[in-house]
Amino acid sequence: MSADLVKHTGGCHCGAVRFEVMETSIIYAIDCNCSICYMKSNAHFIVPSSNFKLLKGSENLTTYTFNTHQAKHTFCKICGVQSFYTPRSNTDGYGINPRCIDKGTIEKIISENFDGDKWEASMEKEKLKDAPITDRSKSKQL
Repeated sequence: MSADLVKHTGGCHCGAVRFEVMETSIIYAIDCNCSICYMKSNAHFIVPSSNFKLLKGSENLTTYTFNTHQAKHTFCKICGVQSFYTPRSNTDGYGINPRCIDKGTIEKIISENFDGDKWEASMEKEKLKDAPITDRSKSKQL
């Protein structure tokens, strides 16, 4: 396991859903303004599927989709908290809500804005970056 990655645990408000995720202690969170992220104040960091493990609560999860139906907005059907979801930009990974991580393993959260309201144009701009959003769900060294 890479020394750069730490095991974070977390879950929903009521505790019915629990997960673990491998990520650095410095979190690079995306603050998106698409229609649903804006309404939920959804900040999230993206990890590869291989870095995420659902520990309990699959029976307590429900999913909402809209528009392209690529994003899977998964949330606890008991308390309504979205601890994680499958983002449209990274359907092969997970978007994790850093506020749902148990205290003690996050050193710092660095937030960046993403103009999800203009998703297609924003994704075109991402292609020009050295580290585009679409690369965040690619395997990290474990």
